[in-house]
Amino acid sequence: MDTYVVKDLGMAEGGRRRIKWAEREMPVLRQVRERFAKERPLEGVRVSCCLHVTTETANLMRTLQAGGADVVLTASNPLSTQDDVAASLVSHDEIPVFAIKGEDNDVYYKNLNMALDHKPQITMDDGADLVSTMHRSRRELIPGMIGSMEETTTGVIRMKAMAADGALEFPVVAVNDAMTKHLFDNRYGTGQSTIDGIIRATNILLAGKTFVVAGYGWCGRGLAMRARGMGANVVVTEIDALKALEAVMDGFRVMPMIEAAPIGDFFITLTGDKDVIDRHHFEIMKDGALVGNSGHFNVEINIPALEEMAVAKRRVRPFVEQYDLPDGRQIHILAEGRLLNLAAAEGHPASVMDMSFANQALVAEYLYKNGKELGNKVYSVPEDIDLSIADLKLKAMHIGIDVLTPAQVAYLSSWQEGT
Repeated sequence: MDTYVVKDLGMAEGGRRRIKWAEREMPVLRQVRERFAKERPLEGVRVSCCLHVTTETANLMRTLQAGGADVVLTASNPLSTQDDVAASLVSHDEIPVFAIKGEDNDVYYKNLNMALDHKPQITMDDGADLVSTMHRSRRELIPGMIGSMEETTTGVIRMKAMAADGALEFPVVAVNDAMTKHLFDNRYGTGQSTIDGIIRATNILLAGKTFVVAGYGWCGRGLAMRARGMGANVVVTEIDALKALEAVMDGFRVMPMIEAAPIGDFFITLTGDKDVIDRHHFEIMKDGALVGNSGHFNVEINIPALEEMAVAKRRVRPFVEQYDLPDGRQIHILAEGRLLNLAAAEGHPASVMDMSFANQALVAEYLYKNGKELGNKVYSVPEDIDLSIADLKLKAMHIGIDVLTPAQVAYLSSWQEGT
């Protein structure tokens, strides 16, 4: 195989050991791979994936390959690639990978287009870059597409906007909206891995600090919970009245960002929107404030505005940029405003990605079988797939649950029997 872009194939053996380590914590995906290897439900289908190149993703790629898919992988974020994993997939599994940690924007899109040169029939996206690029500049590929799937809240928002505009030209399954994805991956995975990224990047004690969480979706809920567990005083900012009320009832202080800006020590955005932290917030932040993002794209923090305000900028630690302001204050941006949990740490633990990637694998099978019957819109993951993954996860954890008796089933489906 001579078509790939990785940092160093000499890192492959270390990557293979880490992939195997992650596999131990992914029993659901392992069971799916065993079935795929026997049944080959994806025989010959070309799959292009734009995902974070991590140990967990490697196990998904190997599962798709076991099912017969002809698969390629490119990074969904310039800073999230684990170079040893990319090398192992190329060397040991003969899966083409186009990803190097730290690649610039031009290389990122060049690699993305190399994944599209595969002429995919199914795509897997983490942020909708494959699908949006295909619709903008690679439209010759659209007739060959069966469908796609999207892993992130941000990407689902983009896909639904395309569908609403009548611009979407093939079906997309919102894997992010599966209960076995967002309830666990977004909440527990993002919560733990973001804290991990903060600590690795800064080595600053969280206990006693004021920790501002922008957005109280499932990712924000998870981070707020974990930050409180570390002893931080957590403030939540929101635009949604119901989510704000929920945060209040969960015991957090809630206020607008303009009120949180002067009191926060840490600021983490998890909204999927742009300029959540903007110039007027930087203007009133305290000296030494640390600002990061665990939403998909780095637009949540208006870094260009901070660049304009600063008189000097320097890297003071790996993944920590210090901006000196004219009045003597210093503001620190973590991981260039990109996904902090993947840039400065290793991303979500394998045990939660187990369910997320089992969804991806089973939805790929579903799309291959049913995609031509679907319309050009965004679909939810079929409920039977979602429930089967939850069932497999419980069995892998050796946890049993009750089963309704026939009398209980009849009672729940009727109205005749009263109190």
